[in-house]
Amino acid sequence: MSRITTLDCARGIAILGILLLNISAFGLPKAAYLNPAYLGMSSVRDALTWAVLDVFAQAKFLVMFALLFGAGLQLLLRRGKGWIRARLSWLVLFGAMHGIFMWDGDILLAYGLIGLVCWRMIHDASNTYSLLKTGVVLYLIGVTILLLLGFISQSEPSNFWQPSMTELHYEKFWKLQGGEEAWRNRLELLSSNLLAIGAQYGWQLAGLMLFGAGLMRSGWLQNGYSSRYYLQLAAWLIPLSLLIQLPGVLLQWQLNWEYRWSGFLLQVPRELGAPLQTIGYLALVYGLWPFLSRLRISYWLTQVGRMALSNYLLQTLICTTLFYHLGLYQQFDRLQLLAIVPLVWLANLLFSNLWLHYFAQGPAEWLWRRLTLLAVGEKASKMTK
Repeated sequence: MSRITTLDCARGIAILGILLLNISAFGLPKAAYLNPAYLGMSSVRDALTWAVLDVFAQAKFLVMFALLFGAGLQLLLRRGKGWIRARLSWLVLFGAMHGIFMWDGDILLAYGLIGLVCWRMIHDASNTYSLLKTGVVLYLIGVTILLLLGFISQSEPSNFWQPSMTELHYEKFWKLQGGEEAWRNRLELLSSNLLAIGAQYGWQLAGLMLFGAGLMRSGWLQNGYSSRYYLQLAAWLIPLSLLIQLPGVLLQWQLNWEYRWSGFLLQVPRELGAPLQTIGYLALVYGLWPFLSRLRISYWLTQVGRMALSNYLLQTLICTTLFYHLGLYQQFDRLQLLAIVPLVWLANLLFSNLWLHYFAQGPAEWLWRRLTLLAVGEKASKMTK
C-alpha cells in the first residue's frame, strides 16, 4: 500500500500539536487541563495562556488525529476484517497498558475501542455522502449529550474540576511515588474514562472517524481538489470556527470558570467549532502543499507522522521522566510548560528521521504490525529495509 505523503505530514502535525495541551496534563494536576482556576483563582498570565490554547489548539489536534484515524480505517478495508480486528484489538491492549503503567492521559484505548465499532460502519456505508452524514449526526449526538449533562449536573464542582488541597497533595504523591499506588489510581481513572467514552465522548469520536473515512473516500484527503479550493475552504472555516468559540472562551473567563457553565455548557461552542477549525487547518496544509512539499521541515513532519504511535509513546516517556521521575511536576505554570514543548518536538523529529534512515517502520509500528500478522496467521515481514 503506497503512502500518502500529505496525510503523513498532517498526522505528524497532529501528534506534535496534541502535546501543546498534554504538556499541562503531565506537568500540572489533572484538574488544570480545562480549568485554569482549579485552585480557586487564576493569574492573568495563566488565564491568557489557557485562552490562546483553548481557541487555537484545545481539541483541534485530537479532532485532527481522529479524522486521520478514520481515514486510515478506510484505507485498511482492503486488508479484510481479520486484519482490522486484530490491529485494533492490539491497539486496545497497548492503550490499556499505556494508561495503567505509564500515563493516565492515554487516548489509544478509546481509539481502539471506537475503531472496532466504526470500521464496520465504514465498510457498510453505501456511499460517501451517507458516511459523512452519519459522522455529523453521531458527533452532534455527543455534543447534545454534553449539553444535557450540563443541565443535570450538580452545581457543586467535582474533584476533576476543583480538587481539595488534600486531593492535590495525594495526586502529587502517587504521581511522584509511582509503583502500585500509581497503577491503582491510573486504573481508576481509566475506568472513569471508559464510562465517559460510553456515555458521551465515544459518540463524538465515532462521528469524527466516520467523517474522516468519508473525506478519504471522497478524495479530499488524497489531494483530490485544487490548491485554490483548499485555501478558500480554510479562509471560510477557520474564521467561522473562531466566531463560534470566542464568546464561550470570554464567558468562561468572565464567570471565573464556574463549574456547571465552564465544565459543560460552555464546552459546547468549542466542540462545535473544533471540527470546522480542524478541517480548516487540514485544508491549509493541503492547499499550501505545492509550496510546503519543498521545505525540509515538511519531510521531517512526514517522518513523524509515519511513526505516529512511536512518537506518541516517546512523548509520554520523555514527559513522565521529566515531571514524575525528575520531580518537575507542579514546578512550572502553563506558559512555562509550553517552553518545554519545542524540546520534546525536537526529540520527536530527530528520533523519527534517524530511525527511518535505518528501518522501514517505527519500533512501535513494527511491533504492532508483527503482532497483527501473527494474529491473522500471516508471515511477518522484516523490520529492516
